[in-house]
Amino acid sequence: MESAEETKKYVDTCKKAFWQNVFRVETDYLLSHLQGSHDILSVGCGPAMIEGKLNEKGFCVTGLDISTEALKCVPGSIRTVTGRAEDMPFPESSFDAVIYVASLQFIDDYQEALRRSASVLRTEGRIIVMLLNPHSDFFKKMRAEPESYVNFIRHCDLHGIERLMAELFSIQTEYLLGIEGEKIFESNDPCKAALYVINGTGKNRVICKDTEEKCP
Repeated sequence: MESAEETKKYVDTCKKAFWQNVFRVETDYLLSHLQGSHDILSVGCGPAMIEGKLNEKGFCVTGLDISTEALKCVPGSIRTVTGRAEDMPFPESSFDAVIYVASLQFIDDYQEALRRSASVLRTEGRIIVMLLNPHSDFFKKMRAEPESYVNFIRHCDLHGIERLMAELFSIQTEYLLGIEGEKIFESNDPCKAALYVINGTGKNRVICKDTEEKCP
């Protein structure tokens, strides 16, 4: 769990111009792909910098995170729930969309988190998973910094995540957010794009955890 001091340091970093520009690109992407959705679940929302912008645009956002300190920084207009993604405490068919903004790779059991996401989505619901691209120059640079948050990442196998998502959802993939130093630009170059995005819609089916068989 993050301490209050660590959370404050993270929030202060997020306020810097570079990260504000990054958040702006991510927010614009989400806005363009969440049309028709209303109830949004953000898993691993942290202090909800981006989620706050979505809320301002009329989306009803719920933020889920294991850090109570981070959730204390969330705008009051956003519903917050403390908990693990693997055990998300929501009924089936609760949300029009589930989003992971560079958070899935930090979750212990991302497979179960994705299965739970499929369960809480409504029929034809949408899921957007923004993954840090380990092949990008940006990632490699951040990885070399001892105190960088990317050193806490647990899962770098993008194809493994993509394979599971393809079982649960109908998916499309793309690279996003070219970064060179402080410069941000559009790019689908795997060496330049900081994010790999998996954009899916529900297949209206559930995966049984114990047998991993498709349920009728």
